[in-house]
Amino acid sequence: MTVTAHRPQLPVLMIEDQVRAALIEDLGRAGDITTYATIAPERTATAAMNSRDHGVVAGIELARCAFRLIDPTLHFEALVSDGDAVSPSTALARISGPARALLSAERVALNFLMHLSGIATYTSTFAAEIAHTRAKVCCTRKTIPGLRALEKYAVRLGGGSNHRFGLDDAVLIKDNHIAVSGGVAEAVQAARAYVGHLVKIEIEVDGLDQMRAALTAHPDVILLDNMGPDLLRQAVAINAAHFRLSPADYPSDTRRTRLEASGNVTLQTIRAIAETGIDYISTSKITMAAPTLDIGLDIVIGV
Repeated sequence: MTVTAHRPQLPVLMIEDQVRAALIEDLGRAGDITTYATIAPERTATAAMNSRDHGVVAGIELARCAFRLIDPTLHFEALVSDGDAVSPSTALARISGPARALLSAERVALNFLMHLSGIATYTSTFAAEIAHTRAKVCCTRKTIPGLRALEKYAVRLGGGSNHRFGLDDAVLIKDNHIAVSGGVAEAVQAARAYVGHLVKIEIEVDGLDQMRAALTAHPDVILLDNMGPDLLRQAVAINAAHFRLSPADYPSDTRRTRLEASGNVTLQTIRAIAETGIDYISTSKITMAAPTLDIGLDIVIGV
């Protein structure tokens, strides 16, 4: 049975403080002096937020929140939903009400919408490259400080998966942990003794010998760092042999350790990585290198 995942959502409480902080930063010490100087208080306007490129939308509710916090009387009508694919000239939202408030909230609303839609869009291009495989592209903790939950939300909208959100929700034993703790198996065993039964344990290895040692300690995931396709295929074979699985049984067997590839992941390399049979591919590119989606706000009616 095929199960379709529901689209992710963000509660308003998770975004309001960040939007408010962005508005306060933008308004500075005297407010929007350009708008105050040029627009009479009684003037009203209607504007449309339009996509100027192909992409995947993320951040509609943050845009809505920006206009609401500036002036609750502004009417915001979303014309698309987060996760929707859009093309040039697609209207994303329509906003109407006091012109001063509309113009003062414009940049913050667009900043969030353009940035998050850019991440969702870029993620979707990576996901499309490996759609014919079982591998999933995952984000990392390399995010803009303060925006991690939002950026990881955008990754999910683009068809990617989230790695851990922080240092507290999963164990990821890296090379420096191994160096200090005394060894691969020792580090996994120490982690297993420390954390609760719901916490996943992953360990990073940089060679096949380290991978074999890790398998003896039964981690949930092994991260194969900076290995090319040939080594990754060998790693998949070693994993299957360790659990005595046939190629037909390997993909879905719940007993085996999952394998994740990381390092040198680009749009040009991700297909070959995925085709090795790996389960997950993590990359900071989808959050740290995503270009913004070009979105503009255009006045439709000014009264």
